[in-house]
Amino acid sequence: MTALSVRFIVCLAMFNMTSVRSGRVLLTLYAIKLGGDPMAIGMLAASFSVIPVCFSWIGGRWSDRFGARWLLFIGVGGSAGGMILPFFMPSMSAIFMAGVLSGLSMTFCNVSLQNLVGQLSSPNNRAQNFSNYTLAGSISSFIGPMIAGFAIDHVGYHFSCLIVLLLAIIPLSMITIHGAQLPRGTGKSQSGSSLLKMFSTPGVWGVLLASCIAQIANDIFQFYMPVYANDAGLSPSAIGVVLAMYSASSFIARFVLPRLITKFGEQKVLACAFIVAGLAFLIVPLIQKAFFLATISFLIGIGMGCTSPITMMLMHASSPEGRSGEAMGLRLTADNLTRLFGPVLFGMMAGAIGLASVFWLNAVMLGSGGLFARPSNAPDHKKIE
Repeated sequence: MTALSVRFIVCLAMFNMTSVRSGRVLLTLYAIKLGGDPMAIGMLAASFSVIPVCFSWIGGRWSDRFGARWLLFIGVGGSAGGMILPFFMPSMSAIFMAGVLSGLSMTFCNVSLQNLVGQLSSPNNRAQNFSNYTLAGSISSFIGPMIAGFAIDHVGYHFSCLIVLLLAIIPLSMITIHGAQLPRGTGKSQSGSSLLKMFSTPGVWGVLLASCIAQIANDIFQFYMPVYANDAGLSPSAIGVVLAMYSASSFIARFVLPRLITKFGEQKVLACAFIVAGLAFLIVPLIQKAFFLATISFLIGIGMGCTSPITMMLMHASSPEGRSGEAMGLRLTADNLTRLFGPVLFGMMAGAIGLASVFWLNAVMLGSGGLFARPSNAPDHKKIE
């Protein structure tokens, strides 16, 4: 398994995520154009996550058993096919169906691609490869919405569906041409491969908790930092700068992460990342100036930018032999459940006892996650390798 193989997976992930994320922005704006009310838009956003919640774990099991090739083809093809529906039937029902198919794509593609990164990596380059994978996600998050926005402005909502479809042809072609070279599955179910046995594997619970805490923190920032900044009297452009600092620092953190892991180890870096982000969240309700909020946003991004690649690495390393795809799918299931319910629960808390409580409770959770991620609580990954 060569480094070129991992670069192929990272490029495939970037092109696919760019297509999916541009499609999601297009579907959301198209729904608004068709008269969708806030409740309908919220249901559309939920449709992006329903399939991942239901099928990430089973998708991981299929990846272990059958290999990634056909799951990737079905995932990318399903998302591309979904964009045809609103082109021929510009209606809310077609948009909802496309949203569900987009969720199907991310379910099968994410779990398969993350598992492939782990499979094609050695212990020496795994940190670099997972960091590159998450960098590809950051790039696609930047490019995808821009493509959707410019396409809508220049050719309208209707033909923008075809542009997103054309974007999906790139990863489809890559899978068609090179898919046979991807690792094959075991061809059979693992003996004794129950979900309870997966949970009982040393290290799995800790990684799941760390991943969920990180997901909650990311969602809290994305949903409630703009609300807090608006209440503090910041202009829309200033709020945009505050949010952009988070994305910029996350990118920087992922760029330097392999060197940090080489020097300090995964668990120490993860613990420090949680603690840095937690301290920054703790300070948020105490300041209202744009410059200082942007600085705090930068610190939160530094911490949170490290969490996703490290939890991917630790979950792959903690997985039982032959069940790495299932383990990665379990992590994605936990993350998507958190994404569905976390913001709602924190929103209820904000309404009941104030917005500041959301940031402070999240700071406590991150601090606890930092203590939990200490090296003494981690499994022996060298033995697992």
